[in-house]
Amino acid sequence: MRWRFRAGMCYGFRTQAMKGKRNISNRHRPRGLEILHEDRDLFVVNKAPGVLTTGTRRDEAFTAENVLNQYVRKGCARSSKQVYLVHRLDRETSGVLLFAKTEEARQRLKDNWKANEKLYLALVRGHLPQRQGIFSSHLAENEDLYVFSVDDPSLGKLSQTEYAVIKETAALSAVKIRLLTGRKNQIRVHFAEAGHPVVGDPKYGRADTCRERMCLHAKSIAFDHPFSGRRLFFDTPIPGEFARLARGLTDADWNATLLA
Repeated sequence: MRWRFRAGMCYGFRTQAMKGKRNISNRHRPRGLEILHEDRDLFVVNKAPGVLTTGTRRDEAFTAENVLNQYVRKGCARSSKQVYLVHRLDRETSGVLLFAKTEEARQRLKDNWKANEKLYLALVRGHLPQRQGIFSSHLAENEDLYVFSVDDPSLGKLSQTEYAVIKETAALSAVKIRLLTGRKNQIRVHFAEAGHPVVGDPKYGRADTCRERMCLHAKSIAFDHPFSGRRLFFDTPIPGEFARLARGLTDADWNATLLA
């Protein structure tokens, strides 16, 4: 059985942790994150664009990881409580992100990661020649942290991105994406190399002048709970910027578009 959740509500069950959730002072509520679900083992959050998942330097204090650490510590500097990163999203990518509350929970989630299904919504430049397909290449990263496809499989990691076009306007396409592998910058690289970079991508979009944001959103995730084994599904609304740029894109459009 699959248990379905949306931002602000859930369908199926509520955990005891959620039933007994205490009122938390606004000053301890996480900034840049919306908590979709919390139980004794994990957090599911909706990350805003522009927020790092985790710090890459010591001076980067405002990250999703640090914000959640402050939330679980409730302002107590001596608290040893912490969250454990399960996976990442790029800084400018918004959407669903998982954190564990214990090292054991994190390891169980990572050990079963291939059973997860992550779906992304992207707006890309132009019109794809095929409305449905799979990008497949071996990705490598250079010393400047730029990711690209290589011809020699021994020099990169196999990366596969499945997509289906949801809607087209004169200038762009709204695309539903399933990650078959999870490599750094995978979606952005695959679409850019196909000649259809993600709208607003500052790195692979070749001087994209979009002033809204990078239009890549981790819309939903399905995974097995690390201890109960229940299949959980979390979904988020289409960002307002996407709906405007794609001329009224709706959840009905998203739901009507099927991946193979």
